[in-house]
Formats: sequence, structure tokens, C-alpha cells
Amino acid sequence: MSRTDKTRPWWVKIADRPMVTCRPHHDHRFGTCTLPERIDADSTAAAAGRPPRSCYWRVTDHFADLLHDGCRSCTDHYVRREERRRSRHQLRRELRSYRSED
Repeated sequence: MSRTDKTRPWWVKIADRPMVTCRPHHDHRFGTCTLPERIDADSTAAAAGRPPRSCYWRVTDHFADLLHDGCRSCTDHYVRREERRRSRHQLRRELRSYRSED
């Protein structure tokens, strides 16, 4: 497997650079601090959409934007694809009509 950043799981990217990619989130309403020392897939449960424990590692907004960079639905890929398709079809129609006029 390639060792590029693209292929690594999101929680591994978080674990490599704590306090840049994530910050601790504390909620001591239900007892003492349960923030784990190590960052792993379970300790970043809130970022994965699972219900968080009282304290957990929270992804920073900047890093969350980087995680979704290039996502086709986030970058309007499908809308732009339709626009490009319409443009190509229109150009073909115009070329056909130009050829038929000769």
C-alpha cells in the first residue's frame, strides 16, 4: 500500500499531529475526565459520528475542511459535469449546422 497521506485513515492523520489537527474536548458533567492519552479510532468517536464519551478528541475546523477537500459532492463536480456536457452538445450542434450550410 502506498504511504501517501491520501490513503491513510483519518484518525491516523489526527494522531500524527495532535493539537494541530485535533483538540481535546472536555465535558465533566458525568464524572471525571475520560480523555484518553493516546489518539486512536475509538478516542475520536465523536468525529466519526458515534456518540462521544464525556471527554474526547475533537477535529479542528481547518483539518475537517482538509479531510473533505476534493470530495465530488462538496466541490459541485456533478453540477459542473452537467454544464460541461451541455456545452459540448451545444458546440456539436453548432458545428453540424455549420457543416450543413456549406
